[in-house]
Amino acid sequence: MIRFFKKNYIPSHHPPARGAGPSEKIEEIKEEITAPKKAVIGEAYKILRTPHITEKATDLVKKNQYVFKVFPEANKTEIKKAIEDLYGVDVESVKTINIPRKKRRLGRIKGWRKGYKKAIVKIKEGQKIEVMPK
Repeated sequence: MIRFFKKNYIPSHHPPARGAGPSEKIEEIKEEITAPKKAVIGEAYKILRTPHITEKATDLVKKNQYVFKVFPEANKTEIKKAIEDLYGVDVESVKTINIPRKKRRLGRIKGWRKGYKKAIVKIKEGQKIEVMPK
């Protein structure tokens, strides 16, 4: 009865299966799993909103850092792939910042200014992104 629960147990009344044995099947499955997945090209519009253009952002361009507003659900790896696909540059690092919403008042009307998420992207030395067309 105990033999019945073992992985390699083959009942005596069944003939052995043809083809690859269990160890060969496992190796094939491992090879399929380790295959790298290809990135989806052309999905940057789901991640990047706009370039964030301020005085501080223009000063960061001298250090090869560019600032973008991104969707709140975007993570660093998605942002990196989107920048590399859209602008054709090599990204070294990505830093993200969540800017919270703030209270605003106009006369007696109270409201909120929207919060957003921004990403500071550092690219390799010698490469450039044309954010503002001249």
